[in-house]
Amino acid sequence: MSVLVTGGAGYIGSHTVLALRDADCPVVVLDNLSTGFEWAVPSRVPLIVGNVGDKALVACIIQEHSVDAIMHFAGSVVVPDSIAQPLAYYSNNTVNSRQLIETAIEAGVRHFIFSSTAAVYGMPPTNPISESCLPMPMSPYGSSKLMTEIMLADSARAYDLSYLALRYFNVAGADPDGRCGQSTAGATHLIKVACETALGKRAQMAVFGTDYATPDGTCIRDYLHVSDLVEAHLRALTYLRRGGASTVLNCGYSKGYSVREVVDAVKRVSGVNFAVEECGRRIGDPAVVVAASEKLRGCLDWDPRHDDLDAIVHSTLAWERELNRMREPGFGRH
Repeated sequence: MSVLVTGGAGYIGSHTVLALRDADCPVVVLDNLSTGFEWAVPSRVPLIVGNVGDKALVACIIQEHSVDAIMHFAGSVVVPDSIAQPLAYYSNNTVNSRQLIETAIEAGVRHFIFSSTAAVYGMPPTNPISESCLPMPMSPYGSSKLMTEIMLADSARAYDLSYLALRYFNVAGADPDGRCGQSTAGATHLIKVACETALGKRAQMAVFGTDYATPDGTCIRDYLHVSDLVEAHLRALTYLRRGGASTVLNCGYSKGYSVREVVDAVKRVSGVNFAVEECGRRIGDPAVVVAASEKLRGCLDWDPRHDDLDAIVHSTLAWERELNRMREPGFGRH
């Protein structure tokens, strides 16, 4: 049996595909390449270019590749864009997910792992945030993800389907072996932006809000290395295949860093004192968002190995340098 990875040419999806291949687990990728890259999918892994909402295509993939589990990463992920284009986000994240879930059920796929987000919590009243916290998303992005969680929960009660919804906090870093990383132009992830600035790809970077009720006045977030997140997905697959019950799990370290601390870490690791502009707050940014991760650790026996801010920054810088090399004229990967 094999795993269908939607969005497997994107940031987190491509890391997961590499890990599945490293574990000798058969895998097939479905990606429309709107933000992903064909080169990010290993040559020995089948890549089908198409839309997860295309039921006929997905049904054909499931049958041809004997798929028994789906890891669903495909979707739109930029919060400000979701506010400007809400219907596009509901179409891509919710409607297409509904089609995918229905096709999976009709084809007899029994296991579904969903890439969700801490954005479902909105402005959390307490930190760390546990899975029992009432979801109150503040953006169409968060709402579109929560709607898919609801569809999965209802479907699991009605059909022979088990699922895990993994609520990501702030994913960062790159493959320690340098095989892939966050490659999307114009990405808004703080650590990536800071690393791009350190390497001269940006003239300066902005810090949004310096008057929050935090020790240094800037927002605090839980930054999770992508390799530890991928390990959670592999353990989720084993858990479901062994008959584990459907549930929702936070993915984070239960430890937060402020924006200033992240910027200082990038300056320290890179050795570059780059320019930083202090700006006003962005609408809807909570002061602190940190995961309660006890449920993840217990349910999946998850023990992270990359829980170190400097290590996350180091891998991000290494990947940004690799991207520079890949974009040189004549480089074969592009």
